[in-house]
Amino acid sequence: MENFERVTTGLGEECGVFGAYDMDGRDVAPSIYYGLFALQHRGQESCGIAVTDTKGQRRVLSRKGLGHVNDVFDEETLSELKGNLGVGHVRYSTAGGTRVENAQPLVINYVKGTLAIAHNGNLVNAIELRRELEYTGAIFQTTIDSEVIAYHIARERLNTRTAEEAVKNAMKKIRGAYALVVNSPRKMIGARDPFGLKPLCIGKRDNTYFLASESCAITAVDAEFVRDVKPGEIVTITHDGIASDMSMAIEDEKQARCIFEYIYFARTDSTIDGVNVYHSRILAGKALAESYPVEADVVVGVPDSGLVAAKGYSEYSGIPYGMAFHKNSYVGRTFIKPKQSDRESSVKIKLNVIPEVVRGKRIVMVDDSIVRGTPCANIIRMLKNAGATEVHVRISSPPFLHPCYFGTDVPSDDQLIAHSHTPEQIRQMIGADSLGYMEIGKLKNMVGELKFCDACFTGRYPMEVPNEDISHAFE
Repeated sequence: MENFERVTTGLGEECGVFGAYDMDGRDVAPSIYYGLFALQHRGQESCGIAVTDTKGQRRVLSRKGLGHVNDVFDEETLSELKGNLGVGHVRYSTAGGTRVENAQPLVINYVKGTLAIAHNGNLVNAIELRRELEYTGAIFQTTIDSEVIAYHIARERLNTRTAEEAVKNAMKKIRGAYALVVNSPRKMIGARDPFGLKPLCIGKRDNTYFLASESCAITAVDAEFVRDVKPGEIVTITHDGIASDMSMAIEDEKQARCIFEYIYFARTDSTIDGVNVYHSRILAGKALAESYPVEADVVVGVPDSGLVAAKGYSEYSGIPYGMAFHKNSYVGRTFIKPKQSDRESSVKIKLNVIPEVVRGKRIVMVDDSIVRGTPCANIIRMLKNAGATEVHVRISSPPFLHPCYFGTDVPSDDQLIAHSHTPEQIRQMIGADSLGYMEIGKLKNMVGELKFCDACFTGRYPMEVPNEDISHAFE
């Protein structure tokens, strides 16, 4: 548990990708740095930037390391990354361990030149693909499935006219969730899996183009949001502009965007596939208030992803909204953690209750999820120790019943408290006075007409998935 989210919810986040191409030849490393800063919520374990000069030698300069963006990069290191085409990555490990060699972007040197690749997502057929590559002589340097993608793109490039064709041919072999940014020496390529599980969007500032996991990163570099990359789309950005290939797209009805982007992952100021995340979470809170009304004095949210849903609950119910928690934003990965058994201390270091808000009050506490139950129980205990007379828990997602294979760190069945306990049993275990989960049927209210994946709640996966946990298959 190295980050706040793991301590308070039991969930980890996904990864974030960010690409930049300055057609006027200016260095893009500073823009990538700020873009990654805006995506830091998607991964705090490692980060990296790789750049190349499209008009100079065909070589890639890169720097990667463990920690936050400002742990790995400073003014001096950024000034050394000279190049007008680049890609960056922030990582949270859902597949492969936390080690510097697993940091991205991956830089591949091969007979056709150099590729720099950043990937967000998980493949479901990575084991078979890697085994196939190993039997044909491939030697892997990492334990992440992203290297499988990189190998396939590089191999396909040997038999294709362009890098984007190589990306398309690789997409025909890989299965799972992915948002890719691939830089060849003279172009930037973005690709999104046909189901749209992982987000990717395009931005533009003057004569510089950007690709990013979320629109908040486009805004962070003072660029204009152009559009989302469509599910199954391959976009190629060159001096001639943006070219689109939709040959890998599937019917709209089969698309399956990750609903947890709207519940938890994405930043509240992002818009994904035309749906504003802030608005989605307001609607989630209103749905909870409609389904689970209660007499209470104040509604509070667990930072950060529970705050907006709490506001929605307050607006619909008429119960005042309050800020009951102070989040310590300065606890980084180097913090010396208490012993493993001291879970409550771990929470208290990063989250504190404001007694004046809760003392003598009946509290509605809104959070995004309950995974294992222990963190939620600790937070409820903190509220009651601070003087709350009642704590009514409202969760803006349905119960987690099934593992995720697409890049969300939802663990195996035996670690999911809802898999083996009823809501009433969970309520008793966490010490809540009442407990209400988002109703499955109301999830669609959050995203309108968009088709989404809710497999972690229903077991209805949009594609065939492995029958075992593959997250650390290569360790």
